Amino acid sequence: MLILANVIWGARCGESARRVLLGEASSSGHAYSVRGARESAALRQAPHGLPPSRLVSTILFDLWAEIWRKKVASGDVIVVRYADDLVMGFQYRRDAERFLQEFRERLAKFGLELHPDKTRLIEFGRFAARDRKQRGQGKPETFTYLGFTHFCGQRTSDRAFIVWRITAKKRMAAKLKAIKAELQHWKHHRTTEVGAWLRKVVLGYYQYHAVPGNSTQLRIFCRRVCWLWRSVLVRRSQRAQVRWDRLTPLLNRWIPQPRILHPYPDARFAASHPR
Repeated sequence: MLILANVIWGARCGESARRVLLGEASSSGHAYSVRGARESAALRQAPHGLPPSRLVSTILFDLWAEIWRKKVASGDVIVVRYADDLVMGFQYRRDAERFLQEFRERLAKFGLELHPDKTRLIEFGRFAARDRKQRGQGKPETFTYLGFTHFCGQRTSDRAFIVWRITAKKRMAAKLKAIKAELQHWKHHRTTEVGAWLRKVVLGYYQYHAVPGNSTQLRIFCRRVCWLWRSVLVRRSQRAQVRWDRLTPLLNRWIPQPRILHPYPDARFAASHPR
């Protein structure tokens, strides 16, 4: 059983809270008050001669988590961190619950706390679906990390377990909203100028989100971008009637079709080096 604790400390609490997070300093208030303060970098003096940098606090957390994994955990532990977003996987439930409890206690010493809406302990992994089905529960829960919603699945070829990733709904909605606002600004520019800009935006979106298993979400994004551009072109004139058969050559020229650009993780990291 793999228990994955999504301990994204939604504090996003600013430099002062990050320093007290690992015992570098003390704090009189919890993460939310620290985040609201936003004192300037010039007024912050890191103790022990350490520079007031996010890099320092995150490295210290990595060291603390590594020591905990080696000396306390009884099973395998996986730590995945990007900046202050953290996901940890545990082989045994007792390890996950103990780590979460000790992490909360450590934060409480400095007046900090984990964000209740962004911290979860969920059952996830190769046997999660089977075990939950035997207990009469539903499908394994999902979690969102770095713009992707992760969920348990199976490969269509051999039915082997795989972690599928699809674009998070909020991420796609925010991007489409930004594109819509920019298209309104470009409404009366030349079509070639708008098309060239839109092509760069769509290609940039693909460069990040074109991972295996995300083809459906990419096609949805591409189709909605086409709809947004058409709605802007129609509104360029009160009597304009732009039919899809006339727009298709234009869309095919400037809006690239989605395709998977990133390999599976096992292919990416299966590198061989000469001895």
